[in-house]
Amino acid sequence: MASLSPNQQKKASRSPRSSDPQTNRSSSGQTVKFARRTSSGRYVSLSREDLDMSGEISGDYMNYTVHIPPTPDNQPMDSTGVATKAEEQYVANSLFTGGFNSVTRAHLMDKVIDSEVTHPQMAGSKGSACAMPVCDGKTMKNERGQDITPCECRFKICRDCFMDAQKGSGLCPGCKEPYKIGDYDDDPTDMSSGRLPLPGLEDSKTDRRMSMMKSNNNKSMLLRSQTGEFDHNRWLFETKGTYGYGNAFWPQDDMYGDDDGDGGLQGGMVETADKPWRPLSRVIPMPAGIISPYRLLIALRLVILVFFLIWRIQHPNEDAMWLWLISVVCEVWFAFSWILDQIPKLCPVNRSVDLAVLRDKFDMPTPSNPTGRSDLPGLDMFVSTADPEKEPPLVTANTILSILAVDYPVEKLACYISDDGGALLTFEAMAEACSFADLWVPFCRKHDIEPRNPDSYFAIKGDPTKNKRRSDFVKDRRRIKREYDEFKVRVNGLPDSIRRRSDAFNAREEMKMLKHMRESGGDPLEPVKIQKATWMADGTHWPGTWAASSRDHAKGDHAGILQVMLKPPSSDPLMGCAEEKIIDFTDVDIRLPMFVYMSREKRPGYDHNKKAGAMNALVRASAVLSNGSFILNLDCDHYIYNCKAIREGLCFMMDRGGEDICYIQFPQRFEGIDPSDRYANNNTVFFDGNMRALDGLQGPFYVGTGCMFRRFALYGFDPPNVNKIVKNGAEQETHALKPTDFDPDLDVNMLPKRFGNSTILAESIPICEFQGRPLADHPAIKYGRPPGILTVPREPLDATTVAEAVSVVSCWYEDKTEWGDRVGWIYGSVTEDVVTGYRMHNRGWRSVYCITKRDAFRGTAPINLTDRLHQVLRWATGSVEIFFSRNNALLATRKVKFLQRLSYINVGVYPFTSIFLLVYCFLPALSLFSGHFIVRTLSVTFLIYLLVTTLCLIGAAILEVRWSGIGLEEWWRNEQFWLISGTSAHLAAVFQGLLKVIAGIEISFTLTSKSAGDENEDIYADLYLVKWTSLMIPPIVIAMVNIIAIATAFARTVYSSSPQWNKFIGGAFFSLWVLTHLYPFAKGLMGRGGKTPTIVFVWSGLIAITLSLLWIAVNPPKAATTASAQASSFQFP
Repeated sequence: MASLSPNQQKKASRSPRSSDPQTNRSSSGQTVKFARRTSSGRYVSLSREDLDMSGEISGDYMNYTVHIPPTPDNQPMDSTGVATKAEEQYVANSLFTGGFNSVTRAHLMDKVIDSEVTHPQMAGSKGSACAMPVCDGKTMKNERGQDITPCECRFKICRDCFMDAQKGSGLCPGCKEPYKIGDYDDDPTDMSSGRLPLPGLEDSKTDRRMSMMKSNNNKSMLLRSQTGEFDHNRWLFETKGTYGYGNAFWPQDDMYGDDDGDGGLQGGMVETADKPWRPLSRVIPMPAGIISPYRLLIALRLVILVFFLIWRIQHPNEDAMWLWLISVVCEVWFAFSWILDQIPKLCPVNRSVDLAVLRDKFDMPTPSNPTGRSDLPGLDMFVSTADPEKEPPLVTANTILSILAVDYPVEKLACYISDDGGALLTFEAMAEACSFADLWVPFCRKHDIEPRNPDSYFAIKGDPTKNKRRSDFVKDRRRIKREYDEFKVRVNGLPDSIRRRSDAFNAREEMKMLKHMRESGGDPLEPVKIQKATWMADGTHWPGTWAASSRDHAKGDHAGILQVMLKPPSSDPLMGCAEEKIIDFTDVDIRLPMFVYMSREKRPGYDHNKKAGAMNALVRASAVLSNGSFILNLDCDHYIYNCKAIREGLCFMMDRGGEDICYIQFPQRFEGIDPSDRYANNNTVFFDGNMRALDGLQGPFYVGTGCMFRRFALYGFDPPNVNKIVKNGAEQETHALKPTDFDPDLDVNMLPKRFGNSTILAESIPICEFQGRPLADHPAIKYGRPPGILTVPREPLDATTVAEAVSVVSCWYEDKTEWGDRVGWIYGSVTEDVVTGYRMHNRGWRSVYCITKRDAFRGTAPINLTDRLHQVLRWATGSVEIFFSRNNALLATRKVKFLQRLSYINVGVYPFTSIFLLVYCFLPALSLFSGHFIVRTLSVTFLIYLLVTTLCLIGAAILEVRWSGIGLEEWWRNEQFWLISGTSAHLAAVFQGLLKVIAGIEISFTLTSKSAGDENEDIYADLYLVKWTSLMIPPIVIAMVNIIAIATAFARTVYSSSPQWNKFIGGAFFSLWVLTHLYPFAKGLMGRGGKTPTIVFVWSGLIAITLSLLWIAVNPPKAATTASAQASSFQFP
């Protein structure tokens, strides 16, 4: 890519204005420039010598420009724009497939789903039939879905026939007149000389992007809409002209420059110099009255722990050395683990953003952006799914609908879904979602709906009319609710619809085969064998996974699939009309963001790297198609709950100093959790405590869904060294740089080895880096981009670009590249999210934690005990893998701060605490059985240490609850589940991790099932469902042994001639401490009606009895010396 930089620099330096030397003459010359719109719709500039004025021009007409606008009955069509629209419509209506050793094909689909499609951006939308004989194609459509007729005779023609006519005779098949293309001067005049800016075209997409980055003076591009037509209204706004035939545009003296000649402000807009610069975000420190005592208690407890451990080591229990030794080893480890967890919490911070400032800087008219178009960078949103049976398509469709309705410039937003299962069910469910979005998205914009997930919105209990001011809201809501119910019925009926359709087409193929056998003289009794294919709505084979798997059509063996379901919208708002829809969308923008369905190619023998591989495929495909500077990834069951959350995240990225932020992590919030949060599913202690504390260091971990990435950081580059860049060149801080400027060790010729052999992908890297920089609107911002350069419309998609996107998602593309090793999501761990974030921090990037007042995203979490334990098992196994890999923070570079390093070390160490925790939970029972305690006697010193340590723990917990904003009950639930998971899932994770590291045995994990939310069922039904798993054995054994030990010790103490109540009380206290933590686990075993599986009691009883008998065999009871002692004492049998 760097080798292309010289060419890019040359392309960037070109400007349409420089092609005609005549246009560069000063306005003081004797040449008068006239601008008029010709019959083809183009603006041409004619000199006075080209006109035969013959005395009709006086000296008063020497220095002004005439503009002749189109009239209502003279609306000519630019054929070049027609060709562009035709190509884009062809792309949007085609299903692209390709892959290893196969040709990339575009399958034109006239029908995507069985139901009717109305939105013009969507594939398969309705349209008129082509007027050409023997052609069943559809005519080309504009943004409003109206037919495009490229000729004045209004002859309706489809894209293919139009292209054939152009390549052939060039004549319109209707009137036999030639299409007018390329007959006009395309060189605009220079606005700085007092003449009108005329539309200019770039040579290629790369030329256009690079020139957009290099020059801020090319304002002529703003006058051309995405369809290639001249936008007269925008011209009037920019030039302050008036509408009318022959009205002259007279430039004012101070419009293009001031008296000093230092190039004043174009457009007549004045920015006051004394307007204060305002930041987009700020850091709010914790109140000193809370954080200072909190730090003091942490330091005090640390000192007490040191003295306590020294005292414990110096005072062994000689009566039970083995008990004392085990307890001391466990306590030392617990102290070490507490330090790793607690010390990084010393610097928590809060943050706030100012959305009003973001709007003023990026969405309002300014001197550098007179049109008022959004100057925000592009954003690509990723949603991943793998199995429609475990991840219901309706849940995924609701997530997509919430994304399409988000509050962000429509033309800057692109949504991608990765279907790793390659299922037709998911494909058609997404198409149904796009069809319903035609009503849902404008409805949300019209009435300011929150949340914008229709299922969650209609499930809200309360008054839906609260804060609604439009009189037609109730009527619109009733209609959209009916449409949504019909949408749910269609999506839920898709499996049966696809099965019936496939059976019908397969039966037809079977009949054809029978007919062929009869005609060819074959044996009519021979059974007919045909492939049981899965068929699409247009009557063709689905290229992905079939219901009856076969070669090239199985979950792990199918071609790459890519469908642009919603083509890129126009750059200007498209207002609805009262007659178009069942709801009046007058003055409401009805455009939809671009939406792409992708299923990467899968072939046997390739390691597809699960979710991380799917995310990397999305990164490459989106770089080719939209190349948004930022990426937001969501799980299919996490939807956007706050439509302005994306803007809040961008406030950090676009603020001063935001160029070294690699990602913005949002907290994960969940719905459907039981009110008591029995198994700490909300995980608020981690998300509101630990993550907020890490935000005061180098930044929070990347924990999966709800994270906004800087695309450039995902490519494996170091953050920009602003001081070095500014030192090398005074102007480079606002220009695009080469990859070698960020990675000096990167060999120019080794770019394909790192990123693959896609030229488009390589060229997109410096573009996304430049467009993602903060706005250079203040002298203190030394590394940014000029304001107003991202207001240029996005170029339309073409078939070549989409074919390139299919190529980069093929199974062979990553071979011998650094994808998954340095670039993109990192492979080799089931917790690829934590590893990916660690690699970025290790290169010097920092991250930010964005807690919004209204939850940014919401999703579902498993409330069943078994599912919850399996989820924790997967996380803990990934941590063990991290500990035994080169991603261990002990090997981190110096760019990772010390406290940040401790937090990452804790990520890899915490599962090993389960070994010591398991042993320590048995110590109270062993103490009660043996009659000994971990100390010789309950001395005053021991009790004081225990009391002070406990008081410090309670005080720190209360203060942590204060600064983190969590509830005390939530903190206690977290403590309970820490012991439950530590004695079950974490312990199993340690053994699984060791098996993988030592023996190379790979452990496979299944997807966590997502609930579709049946309205007729109890939403907490899964909470009471008991599903047996071997992870339950250790907690059950711990509970049973401690209960038996308490009963045994109590009976022995009561019947003893010399009862030692101090030892019993000490052992019983710690046993009750263990049992109290296991209380939620015991409730989970009981289910709703106490129906616990018999196997649970059988296993626990056998193991408890075995351990008890084993203890008696190891330490048998001593015989009584006297008969009186025998009569008065109790002996354990």
